[in-house]
This record gives sequence, C-alpha cells and structure tokens, in this order.
Amino acid sequence: MHDARALLEMGAEAVRRLARRGYSLDLSSLESLQSRRNQNIRSADELRAESKRVASEVQQTAKQGGDISKLKDRAREIKEQIREIEADQEQIQEELRALLLTIPNLPDDRAPDGDSEEFAVEVRRVGTPPSFSFAPKDHVDLGEATGILDFARATKLSGPRFAVSRGAGAALERALTTLFLDIHTRRHDYVEHSVPFLVTRKTMTGTGQLPKFEEDLFKTGVADRELFLIPTAEVPLTNLYADEIIPPAELPVAITAQTPCFRSEAGSYGRDTRGLIRQHQFTKVEMVRICEPEEADAELEKMIGHAEACLKELGMAYRVVTLAAGDTGFSAQLTYDLEVWFPSQNTYREISSVSNFGTFQARRANIRTRGADGKPKLVATLNGSGLPVGRTMAALLEQCQQQDGSIVLPESLVPYLGFRRISADGTPEA
Repeated sequence: MHDARALLEMGAEAVRRLARRGYSLDLSSLESLQSRRNQNIRSADELRAESKRVASEVQQTAKQGGDISKLKDRAREIKEQIREIEADQEQIQEELRALLLTIPNLPDDRAPDGDSEEFAVEVRRVGTPPSFSFAPKDHVDLGEATGILDFARATKLSGPRFAVSRGAGAALERALTTLFLDIHTRRHDYVEHSVPFLVTRKTMTGTGQLPKFEEDLFKTGVADRELFLIPTAEVPLTNLYADEIIPPAELPVAITAQTPCFRSEAGSYGRDTRGLIRQHQFTKVEMVRICEPEEADAELEKMIGHAEACLKELGMAYRVVTLAAGDTGFSAQLTYDLEVWFPSQNTYREISSVSNFGTFQARRANIRTRGADGKPKLVATLNGSGLPVGRTMAALLEQCQQQDGSIVLPESLVPYLGFRRISADGTPEA
C-alpha cells in the first residue's frame, strides 16, 4: 500500500513506473480525494477552534448576565457541522483507502520491461541438465507407473488438480519438507513456526492478497465468521508482526514454515492441468525476512542463495532469472525466479519466487521498527519459496529417472528416507 502524498509528490514518475507493469495511475482522482481529505481536516479544525471560543463566550456572557441563547444556537450549529464533516471525512477516507489498496507496488527499475515470463532476463545457470539415451517420461507417467502418485483417486475425492502420494511418494514428500526446513533453520538461522492455515480478511489484506485476488482464494466460514485458506505461508508469517513495532536489535527477522497452500488458480485458463505443477492444494516451505529498508537489497540476495541451497543439495539443474516489471507480483518491487529443468518439457520451469516488497506490505499491515531518533518507521518485508514440495518432487522424478523406469534419488535424501532408489514397481530400495 502506498502513501498517497508520496505518490502525488512523485507525480509523473509514479505514473511511468506503474505503467511498466500495465497499471494506469489516475493522479487526478487521487489528488481530488487527498485534497478533499485535507480540506475537511482544516475545516474541522477551524470549527473545533470556533467551538472552544463560543463555549468561552457563553461562560463569560452568562457570568455578566447577558443573553446566551444565540451563542448556544451557534454552538449547536457548529457541532452539527463538525458531525457532517466527520461523516464526509470517513467516507473520503474509505474511498481513498479503497483506491490505494488497488494500486500495485512500484516496480524496481532493475526489472526488465515486459509483461510475461518471455521477457525475464537470465542471471545465471547452475548445473547441467541431465541427458538421456531414451525419451524421458514426465513426472505424471513416472509417478503413475511406479504407483507413488495417484491422480485418478485424488480426482474422485476432490475433483481435478489434486494428487494423492503413496508409499515411497509420500515418504519423499515428507523427506523433502524436512530437508528444506533443516537447511533453513540449521544453516541459515531461520526460526521455524507452525502457523494457522485459516486467516482473516484483514490478514489477507496485510500482505496484498486482498482485495485484488479474492477470486483466486478459497474461503470458508461459520455463522458470521469469515476465514480464508492461505495461498502461501507468507501470509501468516508476515502478519505475525502486524500492528507491532519490532525493536531494531531484533532485525532482521528470519522465519520459516511448512504449510499446505490453497489456490483456485482462477485465470490460469487450463495451464498445467496435468500433474503437480499447478495444484489447488500443495505443500510449501516458505521463507520470510523483515529488515531495515536500506538492508533489503542485501537481504534479497541472501534469500536467493537460501533457496538455491535447497536445489544444490539435491543436485538439480536450474537457472535464476529476473522477472519483467509487468510479470512481477502485485505487492513486489523486484522478483527473482528460480527455474528448475524439466526434461520432459525440455525447458526450465519456475520453482521459487524470491521478492523484495520494500515497505509496501509493512504499510498495509502496519509493521514498524524505530529509527535512530526513536520514532516509529516502516520496515521492509521479503519472502521466497524454499521450496514447494510438489514441484520439487516433479522435477526430481524427471531428472533422476532411469531407463528401466526406476528413480535414483540424491544421496542427501537418504538420511531422511532410509532408501535411495524407487524401483519401477514403486518399491523402496537401498
């Protein structure tokens, strides 16, 4: 969320930057609301000052035995005028807030131009994509052939875009989750949390999912209580500090959690309906960092490295790209994607997004620290996937497949699994 005054001061520069992400900023509407708000504040202050003067005159006139009826009439008029202005002010404030909540973050000028993944700029490649002497299968065929993934029964239970893992597949999901959490908590000093999977509208608004993305969220409720299923642990983790002032000595905050994530995938128009790439429910390990705004760039680089550490531990081929301004998420200033190699598609696909939100989320959620002068100031928030379990599992199955239909997993998973090989019939083998 933006400070209206800051957008107006930037003027054409704000319009230019938002246009890079396809958003047309109506400065005149914003200026009109801000002007009306300021005028109401001035008018109310003037009336309150007059009210005090009239009250003083009433006392003085009464002491002198004079007629105070006209003064009392004026006092009542002033009170009514103040009530009208306050009611109008409340309406203006709501209109201004509603408008500001729909304006996306200003993209960083380091983000390339463009509005889709085609305009992403590659930063680096790590690892060599595996080569095969046979036509590699996709993870769906591998999972179903070995019996470790069951999409048909998942559809019977819940409809399309769900999956059931069984046997070695379920064990692999659990192992990946634990490996990622161990990497983040033991190597990178994140504090693990267990958080609610259902959150309030205010919580969703704090990180920017609402109001813009309501159609992409699952929600539920009992009686008059409304709750949303989280699309990512970023939502509860970041909002742990909503309406709080974090002591400067406690920054940066580094927190992580493993949660299910729920997304309706509205607007995906049939993309990736097959397999684990785009599910309504999936497990993900999330990283969140909260810091001084001037430290955000350095913290972003750290977080990218932390996500990469998970892929390196698995020996997977991947690349890092900078997303185009028009393809950057609503709340983000700058986003780097980690894309892992999928042999069946002969391409890299996104597996992790790591973003710097600047003070955008902090303003919405009212997360602050104290400056050198002791006064409250906004913090910067960052988050990144570290990693989604389903997509990692899909890429792992494809990169580690053998000609006989078996899958030989990375050595780093053996302590968590107790086995390294999944035979063609799904049997775990040492």
